[in-house]
Amino acid sequence: MTATPRARVQRRPVHGVLLLDKPLGLSSNQALQKAKWLLRAEKAGHTGTLDPLATGVLPLCFGAATKFSGLHLDADKRYEATLRLGVTTTTGDAEGDVVQERPVPSITPEQLDAVRARFTGAIGQIPPMHSALKKDGKALYEYARAGVEVERAPRQVVIHALKLALAQDHAAAPAIIIEVTCSKGTYIRTLGEDIGAALGCGGHLTRLRRVATGPFMQSQCVTLESLEAMPEPQRHAALQPPEVLLPDHTAVTLGSEDAGRFLSGMRRRGAWPDAAQVAVFGDSPRALLGTAHVMAGELIPNRLLSPLEIQQILQAATAPQAPAAALHTETSV
Repeated sequence: MTATPRARVQRRPVHGVLLLDKPLGLSSNQALQKAKWLLRAEKAGHTGTLDPLATGVLPLCFGAATKFSGLHLDADKRYEATLRLGVTTTTGDAEGDVVQERPVPSITPEQLDAVRARFTGAIGQIPPMHSALKKDGKALYEYARAGVEVERAPRQVVIHALKLALAQDHAAAPAIIIEVTCSKGTYIRTLGEDIGAALGCGGHLTRLRRVATGPFMQSQCVTLESLEAMPEPQRHAALQPPEVLLPDHTAVTLGSEDAGRFLSGMRRRGAWPDAAQVAVFGDSPRALLGTAHVMAGELIPNRLLSPLEIQQILQAATAPQAPAAALHTETSV
């Protein structure tokens, strides 16, 4: 029987940020590869992973935007989760095997408030075995799959805000709805397990949704399903410019002569105050040139876009329906 040939897609330069509402069941990389294929993009990356169990805000970076994706790793995150009480699992979520079942005591509002206060602020977390954190060059989940548990040092994270409300999950089992704003590196599964342990009955997550990361909100996101249904020009119109990854950067605009020299890596002098994070733009036309920092009146380049990338971004902005030149052909995923 002859196999059906796989579709081939012409890759092309695509620059920008897609705010994706990641669906349930896909890894972050699977979602990224699907979006990359739909956009026919040459280069793509994400700004931090979400578990397959989790849904919600996942910023995807394409082309020139990948140069600034690392800046978003430190962003605070906001999640909503459902913690089923009385049942603990091997993974801390519904994908794991049941380890223990215990009766759920009557929980008063005062007890819930005491637990909330205990887990607000700077707290220590022991990373879960089912995580991508590495030990001796090997991901912890690889040890877990082999039935090996390794020692993990506690990590300090910050819970900026925490709300806990008694509820029932989809199976009418006793549960707690968790709303949390936290620092990078926070494991919500671990937070749920610790809250369950503090209540004396244990628990595991049955739902996890990221509703915000840094300045990006779930209301700004597009789903893979809706992206696939769009005509191609509309897919590209869904992209935001790379500078959305630089919301806390001071903006500096250079004239054409200084812009050209800055793009070649040269420092520029001006009456700028010292600044650790600067987004540099050219003024004719206005376009992001890269990032820099200012020290003693000198604008010092950090990460630069190439002149070709800038040209492609400007062309896409003025003629979004005109396809960019394909550089090579690649088999689809």
